[in-house]
Amino acid sequence: MRLSERVKRIKPSPTLAITAKAQSMRAAGRNIINFGAGEPDFDTPDHIKKAAILAIEAGFTKYTPVGGIEELKDAVVAKLKRDNGLEYGRSNVFVSCGAKHTLFNLAQVLFEAGDEVIIPAPYWVSYPDIVVLSGATPVVVSTTDEDGFKLKADDLARAVTSKTKAVIINSPSNPTGMAYSEADLKALAEVVLEKDLTVISDDIYEKIAYEGFRFINIAMTGKEIKDRTIVVNGVSKTYSMTGWRIGYAAGPQDVISAATDYQSQNTSNPTSISQKAAVAALNGDQTPVAKMVKEFQKRRDYTVDALNGIKGVRCMKPQGAFYAFPNTAGLYGKSFKGRRVDGSVGLAAYLLDEAEVAVVPGDPFGNDDHIRLSFATSMKNIEEGLKRIRQALEG
Repeated sequence: MRLSERVKRIKPSPTLAITAKAQSMRAAGRNIINFGAGEPDFDTPDHIKKAAILAIEAGFTKYTPVGGIEELKDAVVAKLKRDNGLEYGRSNVFVSCGAKHTLFNLAQVLFEAGDEVIIPAPYWVSYPDIVVLSGATPVVVSTTDEDGFKLKADDLARAVTSKTKAVIINSPSNPTGMAYSEADLKALAEVVLEKDLTVISDDIYEKIAYEGFRFINIAMTGKEIKDRTIVVNGVSKTYSMTGWRIGYAAGPQDVISAATDYQSQNTSNPTSISQKAAVAALNGDQTPVAKMVKEFQKRRDYTVDALNGIKGVRCMKPQGAFYAFPNTAGLYGKSFKGRRVDGSVGLAAYLLDEAEVAVVPGDPFGNDDHIRLSFATSMKNIEEGLKRIRQALEG
């Protein structure tokens, strides 16, 4: 059977591939420590689970409106006002089956063949493929350690052509954990407005920020730029609800209406039960979030210090998310236990085979000089895993 050219251009998710291989090796009896998973290891808070149970018991198990129930839209509107100072109405919000689904729907209604979409690198691995599947062309603009892995206004301006339609901004970032300041975003906003672009602001790690870092997205910097921005978020990372599959977007009514119509022909509504749980997450007790972030910060500090103690490795301290993105280029071209390592893919393979530790290579994120480690695992695993990495690299 002949496959479409479109699907042939898709690259499998490296994080899911690493996790699958690690699980396979573990099933074969090997003691694998997995730093690949991009999800919190905490359970979903009890009050959220209870809301889902009550929904089931009440028979809330049928179709809902395509773009989400009004109660959840109201919760999203309230959250954006409370946390971000952004004013929206129900007609400015739609709910999807996770933030990835939200991004996919938006790309389908905003982009087409001939368009270009600017994506700063390192980037979340799905951004380029989501753009490709819309028929548009991803334009990758590299950032550096020295710039804090943040897109600079001058670099954005240089990347814009007559075909440029939009730019995607993810802060705090997957994979780097670095985040944009208000000054950073205001500078980018000037370029966006001058060049008549659209911004997709992926805020999925908004609540996972450290040492008092004040989260801000580009829509929060002014009314004019807000009107050119679609804010994307969800409950998966903040409330440890990755499997519940609820994401949402807020933005101009015409875009939201089009995305809702598009969704009506791919999934229809998000899961009814998960929507009720998401209402409880957004409106309910936020204490579990603070406790989780406090624990993540302890893990982050240990992980970064341990990585910086390995010869040939240097690691910036992330401001948010739950990833470390160490520079491992100092290890390339060298041999370890008779095995030469020439890049991030080779290093990840070596560490999995030799140290029984799963990390994700940086190459699929657009930066081969790094690897990504998720510290969304127990401190016990972190300590043992980093010890194994050090032993594999230093003998």
